[in-house]
Amino acid sequence: MTGSRDHGPLPVLLLALTVGTGLVDAFSYLALGHVFVANMTGNVVFFGFAVGGASAISWNSALLALGCFGAGAFISGRYGSARGIHRGRLLAFTCGAQGVLVTVSATPAAFADPARRDTRLVMIALLAVPMGAQNAVVRRLAVPDLTTTVLTLTVVGLFANRTPNEVRLRRVASILSMMAGALAAGLMLRHGRLAAPLWAAAAVLAVCAVTADRLRPRETAESWG
Repeated sequence: MTGSRDHGPLPVLLLALTVGTGLVDAFSYLALGHVFVANMTGNVVFFGFAVGGASAISWNSALLALGCFGAGAFISGRYGSARGIHRGRLLAFTCGAQGVLVTVSATPAAFADPARRDTRLVMIALLAVPMGAQNAVVRRLAVPDLTTTVLTLTVVGLFANRTPNEVRLRRVASILSMMAGALAAGLMLRHGRLAAPLWAAAAVLAVCAVTADRLRPRETAESWG
């Protein structure tokens, strides 16, 4: 798939998902104890720290996030590999399922104590599964420079490659979207309710699901299919 392919509204929707990722990952790191549910590179490093004796990091949290993320990617990858499925329908279904799990995970954040080990582990699992699913689907959608979670290569491409302004703008937008989500989550946790970033992420997912479904052309249409 090349950058010249018609992606329809997908770039805008993926930027919205990038904001959602910033919300969820900031919440998991700040409220669930030094663990990411979307950025698995960080968890691999955290697991190494914990095994090495770092007291502030939980190896089982990092390992649980990795396993549940992988499970979500596996399930979503099998669904997304079906031939003939429209990319809009695939994104709509995935965002809808993600929204349900993120909403469920917000319940213990609102009514329980995430500092408790069992509550924390349940929330990590509930959040890592949908983020793994999102990553698998985004790979299937194949919109250049919009991974929604991993920005390392995006930053490298921004500074190392000579690219058209449109490409550079897309990369900058991806970075700023993640930053905006993380900033919003940080402010919500500081001044609002603990579950606020998850409610906000669930709302973003719901909007993306409805928008992708409404804008999806007929299954036989070639446009961004």
